[in-house]
Amino acid sequence: MREPSLKFLQTLVNTPSPTGHEARGQRVWLDYAGQFADETFSDAYGNCVAVLNKGGTPRLMLAAHADEIAMAVNYIDAEGFIYVRKMGGIDAAITKAQRVAIHTSHGPVKGVVGNVAPHLTKQEGERKPPQMHDLFIDIGVNSRKAAQKLVQVGDPITLNDEFEILRDDLAVARAFDNRIGTFAVAEALRLLQENKKKLQAEICAVSNIQEEVGLFGARQIAYSLKPDVALVVDVTHATDYPTVSKPQHGDVHIGKGPAITHGGCNHPEVVARIERVAKAKKIPLQHEAMSSTSGTDTDAIFWTRGGIPSALISLPNRYMHSPVEVVSLKDLEKIPELMVAFALSLRGGELFKVKI
Repeated sequence: MREPSLKFLQTLVNTPSPTGHEARGQRVWLDYAGQFADETFSDAYGNCVAVLNKGGTPRLMLAAHADEIAMAVNYIDAEGFIYVRKMGGIDAAITKAQRVAIHTSHGPVKGVVGNVAPHLTKQEGERKPPQMHDLFIDIGVNSRKAAQKLVQVGDPITLNDEFEILRDDLAVARAFDNRIGTFAVAEALRLLQENKKKLQAEICAVSNIQEEVGLFGARQIAYSLKPDVALVVDVTHATDYPTVSKPQHGDVHIGKGPAITHGGCNHPEVVARIERVAKAKKIPLQHEAMSSTSGTDTDAIFWTRGGIPSALISLPNRYMHSPVEVVSLKDLEKIPELMVAFALSLRGGELFKVKI
């Protein structure tokens, strides 16, 4: 990966973007994507858009969500310990004994999620997994009054784990889900800007908000932009590690390229085009099936305004929704290449429709 792109990815991943509080990460994204766009803008709730080749047809939306799972201050007890509420699919069991940052109006406040020593919890039988309301955060004060001088109810909380190279092209961080997606659409915009003379479509690169709590940002921006076709980028579960059932969850490996999903919200003609351009560019693809929903913004985008032809492109991710998500940077680089090939394949005025 080229050095400026890697630096952008690292900055983007390390910038806290808790769901509903994405502004800091969105600023990082806009500053980067804006270099390659004809114009940029954001809407009322912070969905961000970078436009290239405005007025071209069809209008192609490249979309990914900016928010990460998080917690929020929910209650402060008399001794100053902070109890939390989850925002998105955070796992209480792996959140214990973690360092955190509470994001306040005057800056981050450090804290730790308390963990009772095993010496003090000896009992018969196995211990039950903790619930979110069991977790408490210690910020080093001894009263509610002292804590309230630093934080208030509603302040978002993120874990402190940051981007590192694990080995070779494998990287580890919290919340690659889904800054890898917003990275990919920004990188696709960069590559398309270099090939603008070949481009007939209008490109709307989108970094949208609040996916983790209901796909809300995607609904808002898809309605506003009225795209003719949409490619959505997210992570998917790699199943290439112990205890994961491939018959149940599919066969997806890190290092074997991005995955595309078949069925449901994934328009068959858009998927077929992705497969054709991938073959032409020798981009390896993995394949996934879905049942009723994909669990991504694709579910919200495809039925907006009577139906937007859409498809999901996913990056294999080990240990999703944890502080140690692991992805392949080589897999990640293939996603912008794939979107660029798709965008350049579009002819003026082209629309996608299921063949009956």
